[in-house]
Amino acid sequence: MSPTASRSEPDEDPAAFSPFPGRPPVTVRRGAPAPFGWWPAVCVALVAAIDRIEYNLLAGALPRIQAEFGFGDAAGGAIATAGSLAAVVLLLPAGRLADSARRTWTIAAVVAVWSLLTVGTGLAGGYLTLFTVRVFLGAAGQLYNPPASSLLADYYPGPGRTRAFGYERMAYFGGLPIGVIAGGALAQSVGWRTGFFLVAVPGLLVALLVLTLREPVRGTGDRLTLWYRGDSATPPSPRAAPEARTGAAVPVRAQIRELLRIRTLRTVVTGLSILFFGLGGLFYWMPSYYGRFFGLGEAQAAAVAGGTGLVGIVAGIVTGSWLGDRQGRPHRGRRVAVGGAGLLLGTVALAGAVAVPVLLPQALCFGLANFGFAAALANLTAANADVVAAERRGLGFAVLQLLVTLGGSLGPWLIGLASDATGSLRYAFAAVLLPLLVGSVVVLQGRRHYDADAAAAAHRSV
Repeated sequence: MSPTASRSEPDEDPAAFSPFPGRPPVTVRRGAPAPFGWWPAVCVALVAAIDRIEYNLLAGALPRIQAEFGFGDAAGGAIATAGSLAAVVLLLPAGRLADSARRTWTIAAVVAVWSLLTVGTGLAGGYLTLFTVRVFLGAAGQLYNPPASSLLADYYPGPGRTRAFGYERMAYFGGLPIGVIAGGALAQSVGWRTGFFLVAVPGLLVALLVLTLREPVRGTGDRLTLWYRGDSATPPSPRAAPEARTGAAVPVRAQIRELLRIRTLRTVVTGLSILFFGLGGLFYWMPSYYGRFFGLGEAQAAAVAGGTGLVGIVAGIVTGSWLGDRQGRPHRGRRVAVGGAGLLLGTVALAGAVAVPVLLPQALCFGLANFGFAAALANLTAANADVVAAERRGLGFAVLQLLVTLGGSLGPWLIGLASDATGSLRYAFAAVLLPLLVGSVVVLQGRRHYDADAAAAAHRSV
C-alpha cells in the first residue's frame, strides 16, 4: 500500500493467513476492517444486548414489584448494587479463564445461566427471594465481558476495532433502555412475572448462536494490525509466533500490578468507573423519575426514558466509531481524546436534563447525554484493547470491568438513599454531575500516553 493511500480502504493484494487451528488458511486483504466478517461482532453484540435486557427488566417493572412486595427506594436500589458487587468476586477468575480457556464455550455457558436466573426472577415469592436471585444474575452478568472482549480483539484489527467494540457497547447500552421499556410494558400488559419468563427464551437462542463462532489464535488481530501498518511484508503467522503466555504460573496480583503500570489503562479505568457510577444510577431510576415528576404511567415513563436513551446511544456509537476508526489510526491519541470529549458533552447535557422542568427539552437533554457517553464508551473500550497485550487481554478487561462495576454498583443505591433523604429524585440526580466532570478531565489528560502504550502492546502480542 502506498504511503498516500487511505488506510481505511483494503489493499488490492491479498495474503493467506491461518487464524483458526485445524482450519485451512483464509484470504485477507491488507487494511480490511473485518477480515473474517462481521458475524462475530454481531454475536457478541447480541450477548451484550441480552445481558442488559434481562438485567434491566427489573427497572421497568420496579414500581409494580414494589407495590406487590412493599419495599422502598433504598431497598430497590440495593438489589442492583448487591448484584454488581457480587460480580466483583468472579471477575478476576473469569479474566484468567478468558486468557486460557475456549472463549466461545465460556460465553455460551454464561448466557444460558442468565436465562435460567431470569426465569427464577419471575418465580420469586417475596423481596428476599427476589434479592437473592438478582444478586446471582448480577454476578453472572459481568462474566461474559473478559472472554468476549478478548475474542473481539483477535477477530478485528485496528481499522475495525472501534466499530466492533462500538457494536458491543451499542448493544450493551441499547439493551439497557430496551430492558426498561420491555419491563414496564410487559408488567402493565401481561404481568411482571410473565414478562421475565418471556424474555428468557431469546437468551437461550443467543447462547446457541455463540457456538457457531470459531476460536481464533490469540494475538490474531494484533498481527494483522502490524501487517496493515507495513511492519511486515506478509501477515505474521500465528504458528510462527510464540505460544501465548497465559500467566497460569504468575500470581494474579503480579499480573494486575503489571497491567496497572499501563498509563492509558489507568486513564480508561478511572474515567469509565466514574461514568458508570453516574450512568448506572440514572438509567435505573429514570423511569421512576418520569413517573413521579411528570406524572407518566409505568409504560409511558419506561418508553420515554428508554426511547430517548436508545436513540442517543445508537447515534453516539455510530458517530464515535466513525471518529475512532477514521482518526484513530494516523493520530491514535485522538481515540482517547474522542472518549474524553464525549464524556464532557454527556456531562453537560445531563446537567441540562436535571435542571430543565419541562418534559420535551428534558428528554432531548437526556438523549444528548447518552449520545456523548456512548461515543466515549466505543472509543475507550477499543483503546483498552489496544494497550493490553493479547496474552493478558482477558485479565485486562476483567480488571477494567471489576473497577467499572465497583463504580457503577454504587450509583443506584446512593441515588436511592439520596432520594429517601431529600424526598426528591431530581436532587439525587444532581449529585452525580461532579464525579462525571472529574472523569472527563482525567480521560482528556491521559490521551498523551496512548501511542506508546498501544505500540508496546502490539509488538508484545506477536
